[in-house]
Formats: sequence, structure tokens, C-alpha cells
Amino acid sequence: MTDYKVELTGLIKFFGRRLIFSGINFSFLSGNVYGISGPNGSGKSTLVKIIANLISPTKGEVVHKFSDKPIDEDSIHHFLGFVSPYLFLYDEFSAEENLIHFARIRGMKFNKDYSDLLLNELKLYERKDDLVRGYSSGMKQRLKFAFALLHNPKILILDEPTSNLDSEGKEKVYQLISEGPVRQNEEKDKLVIIASNEDADLSLCKEIIEMEKFKKQVQSK
Repeated sequence: MTDYKVELTGLIKFFGRRLIFSGINFSFLSGNVYGISGPNGSGKSTLVKIIANLISPTKGEVVHKFSDKPIDEDSIHHFLGFVSPYLFLYDEFSAEENLIHFARIRGMKFNKDYSDLLLNELKLYERKDDLVRGYSSGMKQRLKFAFALLHNPKILILDEPTSNLDSEGKEKVYQLISEGPVRQNEEKDKLVIIASNEDADLSLCKEIIEMEKFKKQVQSK
């Protein structure tokens, strides 16, 4: 069983003088799906970037733990899969070449069998050798899921995961979140965090952080 935990303690974030949020204390536990909700501009993406160690909070602490042992910040990316509309893909590469490149960046051996399985699950296998520049926005979004899942992460962070997807694409994403990709001995107890203002996305979640509750002004210093 995966024993993964993320603890948020006293998180505060300012951009310049503008308060994004303050006073967030929360624990995320493996085996559960959590939501982060709020209108556009409420700080959802900022919070998931902080959790993913992409940006730093102004104050407070984020601690990732595996088997109750803190994970060094430089190693968090080995445990984490991230999907967002702003995630960069290489348009001049094919889908498979993108996945090979991302595997190398992560320092892992490319698993072609698992890559093919993911691309098939995401309805991209027949187009895996096509350049990504010819993909629709929905196809690119599905490819980002293959990238996020390729290393079998312990925690999956999804920022607006169904952006640009049609109904069939959304159903596939919901299936992947609920059941995980088909793989022998695949762990089904990942920690999943979804940042969204879509009711269908949030309906998957056990608990939801509502960003509008964390707008109380505090001193930035």
C-alpha cells in the first residue's frame, strides 16, 4: 500500500502586495481524491504549483512524506505527476518522442510497453508517430496525462484536468482518476488532487478546499 502524505501548514501567498490566500492548513492522504475549488483568479493554480514545488509560498510550509519519511524537495518530482493546460509539450516531436524525452529528463528508462498502453487508453496510439504540432488541443491534453502517469507516480496533481476535452475525453480522464491505468500490480491508492471549478471534476473528490475561504488579509512580512 502506498503511504503518501502532503502536509500544508500556515500557507500564505502574496504576489507583490496582492494577497492570493492565507492560513491554509490541510493534510492530503494517499488513497483519496481531493479538490481545490474557486472562481478564476482565486488561487487554485497557485496552490497546486506550491504543492508541486514549482513555486514557493510567501510563508508556511509544504511537506511531502512517503512511508512517514519527509521527501527532499529536489526529489519530489520523482513521486509526482502533474497535468495542466500550461504544461509544455514539444510540437516538433511526435507523441512517443515527447514521452521518451520526458523519461530521459526524469532519469528513468523509457518503458515502451507501458507507454503504448497509456497511449492506447487515451486514444492516441494510432497517432503516436505524428508530430504534436498537428494535434488538437484535446489530444494534447490527453498526451499530458500519458506524461504524468508514465513513471507511475504516488501523487497526481491535476490543474483543470478536463480543459479542452470533449465528453469522451472527460469520461476517459474520470476513469483514469477513479481506476488508474490498466497495469499488472498497478497501485490503486494514489493521492490525487484536482484543482477545478467544474462540478463534474469536483464530484470525484472526498474533500474540497474552497479558496474563497482563505482571503483574509494578513501582513506579508
